[in-house]
Amino acid sequence: MSIQSTPLTAAAVRPLLRGRFGEPYLWSESCSSTQDVLRGSDLPEGAVAVTEHQTGGRGREGRRWDDSPGRSLLVSLLLRPPPGAAAEQLSLVAGLCVAESVEEDRDAASIKWPNDVLVSGRKVAGVLIEASEGAVVCGIGVNVLQTEAELPAQTRLPAASLLTASGRALDRATLLASLLEILEHRYDAWRRSGLAPLLDELEARNVLRGRDVRVAGEAGTAGSIAPDGRLTLRRPDGSTTLVGSGEVELGGP
Repeated sequence: MSIQSTPLTAAAVRPLLRGRFGEPYLWSESCSSTQDVLRGSDLPEGAVAVTEHQTGGRGREGRRWDDSPGRSLLVSLLLRPPPGAAAEQLSLVAGLCVAESVEEDRDAASIKWPNDVLVSGRKVAGVLIEASEGAVVCGIGVNVLQTEAELPAQTRLPAASLLTASGRALDRATLLASLLEILEHRYDAWRRSGLAPLLDELEARNVLRGRDVRVAGEAGTAGSIAPDGRLTLRRPDGSTTLVGSGEVELGGP
């Protein structure tokens, strides 16, 4: 049976917020995508769009992001990083924040470079970064309350929700407030120093390290996450390269 959840309206979430992220807070019962709500707007940094259901949710490379209404966190955050900053690194920053926010009293969450969050080897969350004209819209989708029957079956990675991974029905408003607080802290550290202060924690969650993968036309063994956010790949001939983007497929050459 599906678990009922209180909608993530401003009245439910604003009293829980503990920082500057979340104002203005734009909630809707349904929309095409929370990314579309913020893209191209003149809203200030920290503006958040949240919905209960997306009719056109998407992930990286144009893939669909399906949800069950009222079961997920579907949130986009507007950021305005310094000119020249490596905005693509924010995928890892946000992934780290999601992992931190979902793992308390549960199995440790790991990061599958560059934008997925896993619990017990199954995907519970994804991050989508879209940058234009000095602004970045950071979209985050977290499966929270879906049952096994409500999770998508045909996915590149086996899907899970925090409910199926932990057996606990978490309060979405509390989770959202925690995520935004962690995001603010980590984003400010990134603005000051890039990925350097986050690398140890990212590496501790790097689920790809030591695994055979294929990415961006290259096959090899995944290594560490480099200081600029790229993934180290050791080729079969022993040479190494750095991969900046691409879909990671698990498996040998």
